[in-house]
Amino acid sequence: RFEGLVREHQAMVFRTLARLTGNGAQVEDLAQEVFLRLYRALPEFRGDSALSTYLYRIVVNVAQDEWKRRRKERGVMATAPVVDEENDAGWIESFAGDELTEHARNPEQRMEDAEAQAAVEAALRELPEMERAVLVLYHQEEVSYEGIAAALGLPINTVRTHLHRGRKRLGEVLRGRVLRGRREGAARTAGVEDEGVDETMEKRRMVGGVVRQSLVGRV
Repeated sequence: RFEGLVREHQAMVFRTLARLTGNGAQVEDLAQEVFLRLYRALPEFRGDSALSTYLYRIVVNVAQDEWKRRRKERGVMATAPVVDEENDAGWIESFAGDELTEHARNPEQRMEDAEAQAAVEAALRELPEMERAVLVLYHQEEVSYEGIAAALGLPINTVRTHLHRGRKRLGEVLRGRVLRGRREGAARTAGVEDEGVDETMEKRRMVGGVVRQSLVGRV
């Protein structure tokens, strides 16, 4: 029976852990820890909530332990950027990373989707941990407010607050990345143009020198 539970939920566990902690070799170890905790807890599971909700709670707890371990290694606490919490009406409910319709999408569009997905995953890792967890569960795992509240042990209003702040913060991080990319691109372009100008001037100097030598020889 337990082997069947592992097969049924392992994709969700690996996917959610990767989104919460980042892709890497640690995901497999964390997934093993999740199922070990599930195995130990099953005798006490009363079925008050869906098993998937109970499993999400274990996944988030394991992710939180991983975050604490990393903070301890760094020796510093990450601080969250301050953002305006007003007016997030412009947020698109299904950001990159949600399920995308593949019908009629060409390879270039799928590559753009993959790049957008990678940008969102990287930006998520810059968010405060609880906001990241709420965003991942709500947008990418499509868990309801009630399911998130049960999984995280939070009131629904607190879930909504984390979701609101997480959306704003994620938008700020993504905009910051876009602006940095544009500035770096402009700097690279300017560098290439400067190199082109320098090369042209050098060629002109060389040609001028040859012409002057030719004129001197004629005199």
